[in-house]
Amino acid sequence: MDHFPEFPLWKRTLDLVCVLLSLPFWLPLMGLIALGIKLVSPGPVFFRQERIGLGGRRFMCLKFRSMRVNAGTAVHENYLKELMQSNRPMTKLDESGDHRLIPSGRFFRATGLDELPQLFNVLRGEMSLVGPRPCTLREFESSRLWKQKRFEAPPGLTGYWQVNGKNKTTFRQMIAMDVWYAAHMSLGLDLLILLRTPQAVVAQVFERRNGARAGRVTSEPIV
Repeated sequence: MDHFPEFPLWKRTLDLVCVLLSLPFWLPLMGLIALGIKLVSPGPVFFRQERIGLGGRRFMCLKFRSMRVNAGTAVHENYLKELMQSNRPMTKLDESGDHRLIPSGRFFRATGLDELPQLFNVLRGEMSLVGPRPCTLREFESSRLWKQKRFEAPPGLTGYWQVNGKNKTTFRQMIAMDVWYAAHMSLGLDLLILLRTPQAVVAQVFERRNGARAGRVTSEPIV
């Protein structure tokens, strides 16, 4: 991509104000989660993965490690490839059970707590609180021009897709929502998405819990 859009000043200001004002809440919480990971699983606390950001720039995205050390990412990468080529809803692979998860790893992923370290990506100006889902390298390499329009907005911890169905939508629908957000992002829209995020997270947790109960009786593991 030849064009590198600038990080909107209003968006950068909103991110810094929200992150710094909420620091007394999220920093101790991150400390407790980090301690919990160390107690239940040997290895690093954080998982780092290269992602694509604003204008196609690469950056190292941070997460709390929710899987065992040396679990590998090939299974998830192949699963994402399958979702990209199909018309199936983007349910997470671990909803059907994944032995690679550490204790409480599934809970961290269901609630989005594993993504809290991305607040440091926000502080560094690599991400925003609101924006498209951070894109993987494989996903970016397979993107057509219309998909690349999603990179005209910085990736976010939450976004238009996350509060409008998320795991109920297909990969193509997610891309369409990201492209729509990139074309319409504004202060009012970001504030609305931030306000709707807690409700979306709670709904997602209950949906996964109900799905897991039903899956133990009726479903076979995806992988």
